[in-house]
Amino acid sequence: MSMLLNIVVIAISTVLLWKGSEWLVDSAVRVARKLHMPDLAIGLTIVAMGTSAPEFAVTINAAIQGLPNISVSNVVGSNIFNLGFILGGVAAIRTIETTPTLVWRDGLFLLGVSLLLVFFLSDLTLASHEAITLLITLVVYITYLFWKKVPLEEREAEEAFVWTDIPLFILGVTTVVAGGHLLVSAAVSLARGFGISEWAIGVTVVAAGTSAPEFAISLMAAVKGRYSISAGNLIGSDLFNLLGVLGLAGTLRPLTIDAAGLQSLYVLVGMVFLVLVFMRTGYRVSRTEGIFLVGFNLVRWVFDFWPNK
Repeated sequence: MSMLLNIVVIAISTVLLWKGSEWLVDSAVRVARKLHMPDLAIGLTIVAMGTSAPEFAVTINAAIQGLPNISVSNVVGSNIFNLGFILGGVAAIRTIETTPTLVWRDGLFLLGVSLLLVFFLSDLTLASHEAITLLITLVVYITYLFWKKVPLEEREAEEAFVWTDIPLFILGVTTVVAGGHLLVSAAVSLARGFGISEWAIGVTVVAAGTSAPEFAISLMAAVKGRYSISAGNLIGSDLFNLLGVLGLAGTLRPLTIDAAGLQSLYVLVGMVFLVLVFMRTGYRVSRTEGIFLVGFNLVRWVFDFWPNK
């Protein structure tokens, strides 16, 4: 595709992602509220799974095609992007309230999973048995979330559930996936035109493209005052990416990465730890902290691209 056509496709896909995200989050909240689920659980599971759909599609497809660097770097890059650009960007616009549960249970769990992935990939390969371990860990985590009864954190007047919310949710997920596919395809085409390496494309351009739904939903949820969905969506999406997406991709085919990938994994662990500190201080992520996270990630992008110029 020509450069102009790629830009047009990116614009169209962005609209699809935004509208699909709006349908997804609104319908998911009403469906989950009908099931008496708290906002945090909604963000960590239903919404997180929906917004992880682009990462899932791209990573599995790359693994099947024998492109392990795209598979792993997309997930690692998306997670860093979620915590840096998205959480930081949303917080810079509007301070995000957090909860002790999100920090000590889900945040620490994400840190532990990130460290586990560093251990698994220390030999630059994610073996099948290691990938299966990730999948089992995800099943245990989800089971615990639904088994553990947590009181509703945000009670307010809401629109009532109607049967059309179910097809609306499906339409939202479908639109998000379609938009993600288009965005990634056009973005990768543009990036390769500039001679950028496969790993750099995955950890930056593809990661940003597949993270667009998380940004749309987290910003929209924050604007609507649903902070547990906004932050929970990002933590939950990161967990689904590491455990579910990489777990399934590695089960289908062992994934081997470049040595440069370990550096991005270390950055991910550091980012998770930094975000945990920010979320714990006053149980909120302030605008100043949000601006710092965005700035940190801009610097990280420069270092990701620099060796490939």
